[in-house]
Amino acid sequence: MQRAAVSIPSNLAEGHARDSTQEFLRFIAIALGSLAELETQLIVAEQLEYITNPKLQEILTKTDEIQRMLRGLQKSLKAKLS
Repeated sequence: MQRAAVSIPSNLAEGHARDSTQEFLRFIAIALGSLAELETQLIVAEQLEYITNPKLQEILTKTDEIQRMLRGLQKSLKAKLS
C-alpha cells in the first residue's frame, strides 16, 4: 500500500519535470493507475479486517477527491493540446 500511495505524487512530480505536456499526461495516467491499485488494496485490507469499514469509507472519500482532481488536471492539459 505504501508503494502505491507514494507512486501517485512521485509520478506527478516526474511527469511535471518532463519536457512535454503529452508526457505529463502519460504520468498522470500512471498516477491514476496507482490510485486505483491503492483503492483495491484498501478494499482487500477491509475484507481481511485490517481496517474497519468506516475507516475504509473515509479513505475512499479522499481517494475519490484525488481522482477528481487528477481527472480535472488531465482534462485541462488535453484542452491545452487541442
